[in-house]
Amino acid sequence: MQFFKIIYSFFVDTIQTLLLALSIFLVIYAFFGRPFQVSGESMYPTFKNREYILTNLIGVRFGEIERGDVIVFKAPNENNKDFIKRVIGVPGDEIVLQDGYVFVNNKKLEEGGYLGQSIKTYGGSFLHEGEKVILPTDKYFVMGDNRPFSSDSREWGLLDKSEIIGKSFYVYWPVTEMRSVGANPYTDK
Repeated sequence: MQFFKIIYSFFVDTIQTLLLALSIFLVIYAFFGRPFQVSGESMYPTFKNREYILTNLIGVRFGEIERGDVIVFKAPNENNKDFIKRVIGVPGDEIVLQDGYVFVNNKKLEEGGYLGQSIKTYGGSFLHEGEKVILPTDKYFVMGDNRPFSSDSREWGLLDKSEIIGKSFYVYWPVTEMRSVGANPYTDK
């Protein structure tokens, strides 16, 4: 009889521990951080295809989204997909694409921290070369780091804040590529 009590006690303790761990995981997943898998090459070389990234959900709800942040959001025209891009313009900014460069508020955006020198940024269907767009309240202009192969604001327009899921902060898979996502690369806020 004593043996069954020990087994029963062990079984109940194990289930309680598993339920507590699951509850903690669900709270963290729902409110703090969520995994995201990079799909495609639009953010290469910053992120590679099939890397897994943790995304901070709290930063979007209670903090500011700043130029240079890497965000995950609901894909325009495909709500069942998520995209990952870099914030280039925030509400109130004036964006112009000219001669292969991005100008924000009449200043050339220094993107050497994540773009190669040979990479040029040209207009698309939404924002043509030499045209300007001024971002209204709660609208963002985002682009992939792999400019020639990125579907971004140049093509489909401005991103609404309500579509943003979170800010990416840590690559955790594959283990050999673990790293934190760098701080905001822009010095001219």
